[in-house]
Amino acid sequence: MILRAILSFFGSIFSLICIGAVGVAVLVGAIFYMYGRDLPNHEQLAQYTPPTISRIYSGHGELIDEFAQERRLFAPADTIPPLVKNAFISAEDKYFYTHKGYDPLGMAKAALDAAQGGRLRGASTITQQVMKNFLLGGERSAERKIKELILAARIEQTLDKDKILELYLNEIFLGQNSFGVAAAAQTYFNKTLAQLTVEEAAYLAVLPKAPSNYHPVRHAERAISRRNFVLREMYENGYIEKAAYEEAKERPLMTVQTGDYEPFKKQLPDRDYFTDEIRRQLSKDFGEDEFFGGGLTVRATVDRELQDEAALELRRALETYDRRQGVFHRVRTTLTPEHLNGEGGWRKAVDDTVFPRDIDGWDIAVVLGFEGADAIIGIEGVEEQGRITGEDVKWARPRQEDGSLGKRLADASNLLTVGDMIHVKAGEDGTWSLRQIPEVQGGFMAMDVNTGRVLAMQGGYSYQHSVFNRATQATRQPGSSFKPFVYAAALDSGFAPNTIVVDAPIEINTPQGLWRPKNASNKFYGPTPVRTGIEQSRNLMTIRLAQEIGMDTVASYAERFGVYDDMNPFLSNALGAQESTLYKMVAAYAMFANGGERVEPTLVDRVQDRWGRTVYRHDRRICNDCQLASLDPNFAPAIVSNRERVMDAVTAYQLTSMMTGVVDRGTASRTVNLPVPTAGKTGTTNDSKDVWFIGFTSNIVAGCYIGHDRPRNMGRGASGGGMCGPVFNSFMKKAIRKYGGGKFEVPPGGYFVKIDRFSGAILPENASGPHVVLEYFREGEEPTYGLGAILDGGFAMGSNLNLFSRGESDVTAVTQVTTSTGKRAVIPKRANFGTLSAGGLY
Repeated sequence: MILRAILSFFGSIFSLICIGAVGVAVLVGAIFYMYGRDLPNHEQLAQYTPPTISRIYSGHGELIDEFAQERRLFAPADTIPPLVKNAFISAEDKYFYTHKGYDPLGMAKAALDAAQGGRLRGASTITQQVMKNFLLGGERSAERKIKELILAARIEQTLDKDKILELYLNEIFLGQNSFGVAAAAQTYFNKTLAQLTVEEAAYLAVLPKAPSNYHPVRHAERAISRRNFVLREMYENGYIEKAAYEEAKERPLMTVQTGDYEPFKKQLPDRDYFTDEIRRQLSKDFGEDEFFGGGLTVRATVDRELQDEAALELRRALETYDRRQGVFHRVRTTLTPEHLNGEGGWRKAVDDTVFPRDIDGWDIAVVLGFEGADAIIGIEGVEEQGRITGEDVKWARPRQEDGSLGKRLADASNLLTVGDMIHVKAGEDGTWSLRQIPEVQGGFMAMDVNTGRVLAMQGGYSYQHSVFNRATQATRQPGSSFKPFVYAAALDSGFAPNTIVVDAPIEINTPQGLWRPKNASNKFYGPTPVRTGIEQSRNLMTIRLAQEIGMDTVASYAERFGVYDDMNPFLSNALGAQESTLYKMVAAYAMFANGGERVEPTLVDRVQDRWGRTVYRHDRRICNDCQLASLDPNFAPAIVSNRERVMDAVTAYQLTSMMTGVVDRGTASRTVNLPVPTAGKTGTTNDSKDVWFIGFTSNIVAGCYIGHDRPRNMGRGASGGGMCGPVFNSFMKKAIRKYGGGKFEVPPGGYFVKIDRFSGAILPENASGPHVVLEYFREGEEPTYGLGAILDGGFAMGSNLNLFSRGESDVTAVTQVTTSTGKRAVIPKRANFGTLSAGGLY
C-alpha cells in the first residue's frame, strides 16, 4: 500500500510536470505563432544595399571629394580579413558559427543574473542584432525580443553565416559618424581593413556597445581596458597566439583622434566650388538619397592644375581691386579674453573656430597685443609669435560701425583689436602682412569647346568663406559680352563683316521715358563696318543692327544658344541688360569656337553605381575606331559628331574672325596677348557694376566675371578688359602650355577677300598695311560696298558726322546732331548714365 501510494504520488507529480511542460510548450508555441505573424520580410536582407559614400575622382583617378549622410564604405564578406571578423565575434558572440541564431545558454545566464539582482545585460547574438538593426528598431520590450528570436532563427535558414556577418559589420555604428568597419578603420586609424593590427581590430570591436563611452581621448583608460578584454577573448578562443596577445595588450591606443595618425580628410583637397557644383547637379539628376547614399563613383572633368590656376588668378584680380580701394573691413570673428589666457587657450580656440582656411599662401592668426605701432600675433601652426608692422597697414582706412571710413595711419591698432582673428601672409624678412578677403567677388570657368568638359570652375574668392557659386548661381547682366549674339543673328540675316552701319545718336521712346544710348567714349563715329562695331564694342551700331533684324530674331538666337530660357525682346537687351550666368555664357561662346555645333557643359565624364555599372556618360559622339584593341602607329581614331548645329559654320567663322579683332586691336588688346589665335569679347555694364571677359582659342573657352554680390558701382576705370582680361590671359597661358592651340578651322563654302577695316572697301589682293583685314564671305555672296549698303536701322544719323573715321581717335565729340525727328539736339560733353537703361558699355 505504501509503495502504491508513493508511486501514485510521484505519478501525479510526473503527470503535472508533463501537463505543465505541454502547457508551457503550447503557450510558447502560441506566443511565437502570434508574434510570428506579420513580421518584416527577412528575405529582403539578401539584397542588402546600405547607404554608402559617393566619391568623386579626377580624370587621373585621384580621390578629390566624397559625400555621404552616413559615412559607410561597403566591404563584402570576402574582403573583410579574418582578424577583424574574429575580433567582433570574440567581443559580441563567441558561439556565432555554432548557434542557430540565438544562444540559449547566454539567455539563461542573463536571466539568472537579472533574477539575482545583478546588472541587466543583453544576450543578443550577432544574428539577433542584425534583426534589430535592420528590421525591428531599438525598442526595449519583451515583444521586440520575441520577434527578434523568431527572425534570427528564420534568417539563419535563409543566409549563410558569412553573409549575416557581412550585414552586421557593414551596418553597425562605430562613432565619429562612421558606419561599418571599413569606414571606422579609416576614421580611427586612416587604414584599410587589411592594414589593421590586432590591437586596432580589437579596439573597433569594443565600439558597438557605446562608441562615446570608449572615445580614445576622453575615455582612454576605459577604452584600453575594454580593448584588452577583447584581446584576451581572442586569445582564449584560439584566434591569436599568446605572444601576440601579450604584446598587443601592452601597446598604447594610437588613433587619428589622439594625433598619432593623419586624418584621412587631410589627404583630400579642400572642398571647392567644382565638387560642390557636382553635388548640386547630381543631387538634382539622381535625387539626394541616391547621391548621398548610393555609393556612386563619379569621374569629374576637372583638371586640378588648371583649377588651382583659376583660383589663383581670380583671387589675384580680386585682391588687386580690393587693395586699390584702400579700405579694411571690420573683423567679424574675435576671441574672448578667456581664450587668450595661456598658449594652449588661444591655439585651441583658433583650431575650433570655423574660419576660411582654403586660401593658398595665407595663414590664420589672432591678435595677442600691441607693441608701439606693431601688432603681436599668434599664428596657427607656428610656434613663435609674429609681428605686423605699422607700415604694413597704412594702405587701409578702417570701416567704422556706422559705415564711415576712418583715417589712414601707420598703426596696426588703427585697424585691429586684441582677440581679432585675421588672415596673414608671411614676408621674406620674418614679418607678417595683414590680409583680408575682398568684398568684391567673381567667378571663372573654362571648358573644352568640342566636348563641353569643364576643366576649371572658381565660384568666388574662397569656398569656405562663401559657398555661393558665382559661376553658376549668380545671375548678372552680361553687358557687352552679349553683343556677339546680336552680330551672329545679323550675319545669318544677310549682313557681312564689311556692311556699313551708322554710328550716330539715337533717341527711343520707352514706357520709362526717352532712352538715349551712347558709346563708352561719348563719341559718334559715323558710317562704320560691322567688324569695327564688335571690335570696339559700339553700342549705337549694335542697337541699329538689332532694330534692323528685329529683337525677336536676336532673342531666338540667345535662347538657341542657351543664354536665356526666355529673352524679353527689348532693344536694351541687345546691350546685355537681361541677366544670365557665367556658366551659360561660356557654354554659348564654345559654340562660336567649335564651328556652330551645340555643346552642353558638363562637370562629370561618367557616373557608375555601387556595382560599377555606368549609369551616365557625357560624351555621346561616335568613335568606331575606339573599340579596336589596338591602333596602328600614327593613326588617329575618327570621331563622328552627331550634335545639333545651332548656327551656320561660315557665320561662326566670320564671327570668330571679328572677335579676334577684339583681342588684336579692340577693347581687350591691352590685357590679352597669347601665343595662339584668340577671340573674345569684353563686357562692362552701366555704372561699372559688373565686368566680364569671355574668350576662346581653337580648343578652350574661358570666361571671367567680377562684381559685388549686391551690385554697386565699382568706380572709374573698372572694365571687363582691364579687370577680367588679365585673369583670362594668365590662365590661358598655362592652359595653352598644357593643351596647345592653333588656327581656327576655316569651314568650306566660302572665300577670302581683303577689306579696308575702316571703310569696308574691297581692296586688291596685293594690299597690305594695318588697315587691311582678310574677311571670309559665303560662296555666291558678293561683298557689297558703297553708300547704298549703309544701314541706319531706321534711325536718322547726325548730319555733321564724318563719312568714315580712321580709328578711335579720328573723331571729335559731337555737340549738336540731327535726331530721328529731324530736330537739332545738343549732346552734353559728359552724358549722364541716369538717362540710360541698364545695358552694355564696352
